[in-house]
Amino acid sequence: MVEWRQLKPLEWCKYVNKKVKVTAQEKHQYDGWVFTVDPVSASIVLVTVQEKGGTATVRVVTGHAVLEVEVLQEGSEETACWLRDVFTPPGGRILSPEDLRCRKESLRLWLEKNRIPVEEEGETLRVANVLTVSAPYGAGNCSSSNEIILARVQCVIESNPGLALQEPDNS
Repeated sequence: MVEWRQLKPLEWCKYVNKKVKVTAQEKHQYDGWVFTVDPVSASIVLVTVQEKGGTATVRVVTGHAVLEVEVLQEGSEETACWLRDVFTPPGGRILSPEDLRCRKESLRLWLEKNRIPVEEEGETLRVANVLTVSAPYGAGNCSSSNEIILARVQCVIESNPGLALQEPDNS
């Protein structure tokens, strides 16, 4: 059997989104769903759910301590989504490409309505050639070296009723 730390990152990826039992030094055993494996240290990030309350617990088993990893259950797309949600901050749901396209178009139209020159450059919006707005096209996604213009454009973006309606929900 090959030592855990000697495996390559692509081999560790085979364990992601699967329920495993990890045997570590001194015969300690941990089970949970593998969220990721650190490619530098070979440490495993396990997520378990408490039956009471449904709260998630995250445990990192350091790579040097791992003796054996046994797959207990295959994961599904639902499992992968659940694991991503554990690490997504409230209100930070992932937007679909269609949602992003709609938000970008809404913002572009809002800026034009407010007589602010705006151009599309791929996935970003360039405002007055001094500011860029990247996905998901909110006030916090603006970048400029001119702080005055940055603050003013952010205020205009925050006043956009179209974007406010499309903000990700907190569920």
